[in-house]
Amino acid sequence: MDLYEYQGRELFARHGLPVLDGDVATTPDEAAAIAERLGVRAVVKAQVKVGGRGKAGGVKLAENAEELRAHAERILGMDIKGHTVHKVMVTTTASIEEEYYFSYLLDRANRTFLCIASTAGGMEIEQVAEESPEKVVKMPIDALKGVDEATAREIVTKAGFPAEVADQVAEIAVKLWQAFLAEDATLVEVNPLAKVSGGKVLLLDAKVTLDENASFRHPEHAEYEDKSAVDPLEQAAKAKNLNYVKLDGQVGIIGNGAGLVMSTLDVVAYAGEEFGGVRPANFLDIGGGASAQVMANGLEIVLSDPAVKSVFVNVFGGITACDAVANGIVQALELLGERGEQVTKPLVVRLDGNNAEEGRRILDSANNPLIQRVDTMDGAAKRAAQLAATGK
Repeated sequence: MDLYEYQGRELFARHGLPVLDGDVATTPDEAAAIAERLGVRAVVKAQVKVGGRGKAGGVKLAENAEELRAHAERILGMDIKGHTVHKVMVTTTASIEEEYYFSYLLDRANRTFLCIASTAGGMEIEQVAEESPEKVVKMPIDALKGVDEATAREIVTKAGFPAEVADQVAEIAVKLWQAFLAEDATLVEVNPLAKVSGGKVLLLDAKVTLDENASFRHPEHAEYEDKSAVDPLEQAAKAKNLNYVKLDGQVGIIGNGAGLVMSTLDVVAYAGEEFGGVRPANFLDIGGGASAQVMANGLEIVLSDPAVKSVFVNVFGGITACDAVANGIVQALELLGERGEQVTKPLVVRLDGNNAEEGRRILDSANNPLIQRVDTMDGAAKRAAQLAATGK
């Protein structure tokens, strides 16, 4: 989960990191009230999860509250690279003398954590690495040891931070690691980390990504979720503990196991080329326990997508046998009927693996006109694509 800048700033402040005073606003009046409270020159920044805000006019400096109100009025509702601005952050200003870059991230390729630091901040780190690679230090971080004062000093020395800010940057490096660890983040990035007039080093930006797989340890992270930006079907699926991702196609996909579902997406996309480019409408993994209730929940989510024209249920029986899955499908349709859900979209079902023959018999015996059973994965994908394209 990516945080907005104001959320990252609040998170940093909670961990004792030096940030500018400020707050977030959703209206011009709220923004002006924050500026009045700050009582000094202020900057207003569009809150969107995309770069290039400054170039788009989403960052403005104001000498007083009324000027800031006018800036906020223009910025709120602005479109920045397809993202509508619903909130702005108002903070005090700082007289920047030097800009640096500092981040910790999960290095998936090398299965470790990584610190990236540079004394050339204020611009994209990729650009710095390309134009001046000697100015970018990448240092692996031992997950067990972490970043203590000695490690922080090593980072500061290797990156070539000036002596007059070395102590401050080292302290920030330790605290930023503690925040990274405590919040189960996969990225904390500060650009710029700045030396301001008076010699103090401040975090003038906050880019944070939290690991949603660790959300069970952080109920407080629920406040960071931007429900307005989440697809309503994905919200409904999350409430039912389903692993669902909305896509842009016409064939609803339900499978048991992430690998199988990913393969199903590929097979349906390939088969759909024959029928005008029909594509998968979603990723939905119901896991190993395909009970009637779980199957009903999954079907309810998939069938409620108006873009879905047909559904492909692709199950490989393992721990949960195919006869249990077949019973789940039949009972799920009954449950949806009892709930008043009128199911009209066809279901193409492919069962294989443990007790597949019995599962197929159960589906055939149900004699439900919505269920079409196909024994092969390729054949089922083709049939689901055909139904989505032609309705027959």
